[in-house]
Amino acid sequence: MITFLAVVLTTLLSVTALLALTRLYRGPSLLDRVIAADMLLATMVAAVGAEAAVNRHASTLPILVVLSLLGFIGSVSLVRFAVREQA
Repeated sequence: MITFLAVVLTTLLSVTALLALTRLYRGPSLLDRVIAADMLLATMVAAVGAEAAVNRHASTLPILVVLSLLGFIGSVSLVRFAVREQA
């Protein structure tokens, strides 16, 4: 059962990352690329969290916190940059 769950999670997260990379490459505007990069980071957080849940350990919690903070700070700074560019 755990093997089946790992395969399903890997497949879903891989498809999500592939779609985010496609949008990152093809995005016509800066905002599309920023959202795709944020989605790719969220997929990475989900993958690390799923790995911790499947293997039942909490040693990757600091990695999850750092990735989440990186995504938050990156999104806020890029939004501030985009607002400053439009003004």
